[in-house]
Amino acid sequence: MYQPETYGLALLFMIGSMLCWGSWANSMKLCPGYRFQLLYWDYVIGLIIGAVLWGVTLGNAGNVGLKFFADIAHTSSHAILLAMIGGAIFNVANLLLVAAIDIAGLAVAFPVGIGLALIVGAISTYVISPKGNPLLLFGGITLVIGAIVFDAIAYRLRETEHAAMSKRGIIISLISGLLMGSFYPFVSKSMTIEGAPGPYAALFFFAIGVAICAIPVNYFFMRFPLDGRGPAAMGSYFKAKGSWHFWGAVGGGIWGTGAMANFVASQAHIVGPTVSYSIGQGATMISACWGVFVWHEFSAAPARAKTILTWMFIFFVCGLTAVACAPIF
Repeated sequence: MYQPETYGLALLFMIGSMLCWGSWANSMKLCPGYRFQLLYWDYVIGLIIGAVLWGVTLGNAGNVGLKFFADIAHTSSHAILLAMIGGAIFNVANLLLVAAIDIAGLAVAFPVGIGLALIVGAISTYVISPKGNPLLLFGGITLVIGAIVFDAIAYRLRETEHAAMSKRGIIISLISGLLMGSFYPFVSKSMTIEGAPGPYAALFFFAIGVAICAIPVNYFFMRFPLDGRGPAAMGSYFKAKGSWHFWGAVGGGIWGTGAMANFVASQAHIVGPTVSYSIGQGATMISACWGVFVWHEFSAAPARAKTILTWMFIFFVCGLTAVACAPIF
């Protein structure tokens, strides 16, 4: 399998992870009228396809470790279970995040949900594998906390006429963040124990865990939506436009590509899972940029809200820079 051998290459993988994780949700914007519970089936399909494609390409390249299919066969049942549990936890967290995006928008749901996930995931993965300068690492995380606070304030200023819905969107984002920060330690642990898979095989087992969990959980959210709308009928999925199915699968493939890059970078000797996960969760800033500059979610917001958003971006950039420097110093 391919494994970057220098920090520069590993950093490129982490930046790619950040870009993918912060951009996949745009697929929802390209499917107006398509309920997110229905789009999610296509998302899962795209995630599995992406995991297999990266496995048979980069997973079979290079001279490090085992080839993709040999790695799958070599993996212990314990490691498989850990990766699949990580996928199941992520699935629930992601469904909640998508609901929050539908309610609150990209510029809010991602910074609150993924920002909190960064804090929870970074601390838990550092306990498992303490790599990187702790002062820079947790100093950067503290700056991210400040960015989350700024974003929540800006959102409150924007949504003065929809206080109840705003509160619902923030609460769902927070719950999603707690769960989103909990999945990565399971995947990281699966790649360190006896009989551990490489990152490409780990992504495959992770995707299977997502798919298995999605069947009952997403069906539940179809029957009892969190966005206040009526139930989503499965028949509507088969009547949806072909382009909607395509973009849903593309969204899953993009997220899976980010996960591949992140899992691979986490196995680089100088990096470790804490730094890789933390930089990947800079997706918050990328998604906020999409929401603010492309989808104009704050176009009608008061000037004060836009000023606060500027400080949010400054804090995120400074925080992520500190985290990126943690392995070097």
